[in-house]
Amino acid sequence: MTDGPRLRGNASADGDTLSSESTEEGSGRVALKKEIGLVSACGIIVGNIIGSGIFVSPKGVLENASSVGLALIVWIVTGVITAIGALCYAELGVTIPKSGGDYSYVKDIFGGLAGFLRLWIAVLVIYPTNQAVIALTFSNYVLQPLFPSCFPPENGLRLLAAVCLLLLTWVNCSSVRWATRVQDVFTTGKLLALGLIIIMGFVQICKGEYYWLEPAHAFETFQPYDIGQIALSFLQGSFAYGGWNFLNYVTEELVDPYKNLPRAIFISIPLVTFVYVFANIAYVTAMSPQELLASNAVAVTFGEKLLGVMSWIMPISVALSTFGGVNGSLFTSSRLFFAGAREGHLPRLLAMIHFTLCTVVSRVFNCISTLLMLCTSDMYTLINYVGFINYLFYGVTVAGQIVLRIKQPDLYRPIKVSLVWPVIYLLFWAFLLLFSLYSEPVVCGLGMAIMLTGVPVYFLGVFWDNKPQCFNTFIGMETIFTSDDAHYYDP
Repeated sequence: MTDGPRLRGNASADGDTLSSESTEEGSGRVALKKEIGLVSACGIIVGNIIGSGIFVSPKGVLENASSVGLALIVWIVTGVITAIGALCYAELGVTIPKSGGDYSYVKDIFGGLAGFLRLWIAVLVIYPTNQAVIALTFSNYVLQPLFPSCFPPENGLRLLAAVCLLLLTWVNCSSVRWATRVQDVFTTGKLLALGLIIIMGFVQICKGEYYWLEPAHAFETFQPYDIGQIALSFLQGSFAYGGWNFLNYVTEELVDPYKNLPRAIFISIPLVTFVYVFANIAYVTAMSPQELLASNAVAVTFGEKLLGVMSWIMPISVALSTFGGVNGSLFTSSRLFFAGAREGHLPRLLAMIHFTLCTVVSRVFNCISTLLMLCTSDMYTLINYVGFINYLFYGVTVAGQIVLRIKQPDLYRPIKVSLVWPVIYLLFWAFLLLFSLYSEPVVCGLGMAIMLTGVPVYFLGVFWDNKPQCFNTFIGMETIFTSDDAHYYDP
């Protein structure tokens, strides 16, 4: 894994446009063109945040918050904390203008081991678990209308989720163009479902259906408040906001990142927060907390309550949205392989960025990891699992912002936010992790254990320079499968 990947030619795994830029006389390097403007940047943030989360997390948030009023507060506070985290990331994004997001920041600030652990846990846990949750949401919304009086069978949920993953992996491996077309088409399902939910919510409020929004009833508890459960409700909500940091993965491709990165954050995060809060308000205008908690497909139940014979629109719209969400996650996951390859933290076989082989290898590996996550169909356990690990590294990254200020106070920072914001974020982060670990010690502890397995892998594969020839030969065996069209990236 110490061998840096090489790229010859102008090919990319994701169909990106690569350009050769002269770095010194007689030499050149391959770089990604700056083609992402403000509108596209907002689209990336909104498109990556709004996905399956708003259709699956409301139940998890309400279940742990214990009342409608506190659940709505959780959604608002999570949006505010997301915005604060995004501002901290904006400073890091223009101070360390590398693709790879928090992986690149953690590696540069805390060293190779910390960066590798971020990469390791993302490859083994974060991407596969996110994709498993989205695929299970897809199968829930497809199968729930077929089982109106009970929950769909678990084996059926897993099987349909697996079929979805295998089909979309094949599409992504076969043609980048088809993958992007699938994404464009299925994004309409997301917009249709959420637009319909919010509009129907306003109609319900105008008709006087806001019993659970009145202060006297909003904070009626169906179970006693518990600080550990409230922390888990924030983890569930944070899953729905996941993707807010994705723009930092493509910083090198932003046009005028010093202006467009913070502008995109100021536009996108409040917009998403508005959509999420009003979608949840809409849910409780049609359902009691008990009805919402009894449903595994909240939007389907909402549609059945309000849309009558047209209720079929809702499961189809959400299924389209989540199908596109799986595709988008599979499509973008190679960004981390790209960044890890540049630092020599991944085997060359997984790090190639040419369309003929890299897409196949990295995404097949990703698909297999995701299929393993389907050993459980409990989406809320998976969300707690991935949410804890995600927040762990979000906090480490934001702490890196403070460390960088101390270590390099004179470093040029085109965007410089007040240190009050990272301190607020870290206080919330500490509360969330400590009480989540207290409430779900097995789930959260398992995530940390998997992360720590990356330590020996780092020392064997990356840190150890004088490896025996047989070891290097074994690691490099993937070159057997390459051809004249196989290209490696070399910055």
